[in-house]
Amino acid sequence: MRHGTEHADLAPAELKTALQGGPFHVALRAAIAARGLPLQRVQHHLTRYGVRVGVTSLSYWQQGARRPQRPESLRAVRALEEILQLPDESLIRLLAKNDDPSARATLPTHSTRITGPAGPAGVTGPAGVTGPARGRPASRSYRSVIEASGVLNRLLTELESPLDGGLHTIGHHERVRIGARRELRGRESQHIVRAHKDGVDRYVAVHHGDPGCAPDRMTVRALENCRTGRVRWHHDTGMLVAELLFDTRLRAGDTFLFRYRFDDGTAGASGEYVRGFSFAGGQYALQVRFDERALPVGCHRFTQHSEAAPRGGRQELPLSDRHHSVHLVEPRVRSGILGIAWDWE
Repeated sequence: MRHGTEHADLAPAELKTALQGGPFHVALRAAIAARGLPLQRVQHHLTRYGVRVGVTSLSYWQQGARRPQRPESLRAVRALEEILQLPDESLIRLLAKNDDPSARATLPTHSTRITGPAGPAGVTGPAGVTGPARGRPASRSYRSVIEASGVLNRLLTELESPLDGGLHTIGHHERVRIGARRELRGRESQHIVRAHKDGVDRYVAVHHGDPGCAPDRMTVRALENCRTGRVRWHHDTGMLVAELLFDTRLRAGDTFLFRYRFDDGTAGASGEYVRGFSFAGGQYALQVRFDERALPVGCHRFTQHSEAAPRGGRQELPLSDRHHSVHLVEPRVRSGILGIAWDWE
């Protein structure tokens, strides 16, 4: 005998309405009902994501008695979006609509366009909006990030590159080099992709240099299984966009591996490396290697839901004595921002 049949039949319509207009607790309750999951089961799924939330807290959230606000609680909300098969940001955005000023201060209310593993490229560069930590060069302001996002849209339009380039990233390994002047010397990327439509024959890579960089002096080098096509840049924002041509047309389901490099070295001291993802995707690994003549005093990884959101997920990263490098690995990336930052003093 099916239990809760009448309620389950009503849930999808209720869920659609609740996700559009909120409030958060109504949408969460409707999503849980639509999936037919008891709270104990929801809690079990959360533990598999490495998030611990009590059944009582979940009950309070869906009743509206309490709202998730702490970083760990917000991680749980993002995990719930996956567990309950909801669109990315759907619950987080409802939290941002709260009238409580403290909630507005800790949640993203605006998300700029960040391309990622399923789109034409990943935006790289200093995307944070917080003030500089001691010994670290200042990050780009939120206003400058918004401006760069508009420039990127125009550059991609010039290359006739849609947001969905027809590729899904299975794996992306990235190596960043920091030079003796503490500058971003360049980065090398290796992608393993799978086509999800016929006829894909290129990838559009994006590089966002540090403040003061000169994109017209940067170079793009195709290293393996690709060649460089059209290149566009915008001096004021430090944005450079390059086509990488495969010389073959992929069919849906085909996999492809290619490697390329951006040579930069045109700006001053660098204090972080950031990659943005518009879509959930496959594995991502980032290594930052420092010149032995310019070693930082400390390094850490961080995450950020959007450029407007505070940083979280801070974890110290030990510097390798022999290779002077640090790294991070994400088995499955989610939409948002991921990066490594370091202090020079």
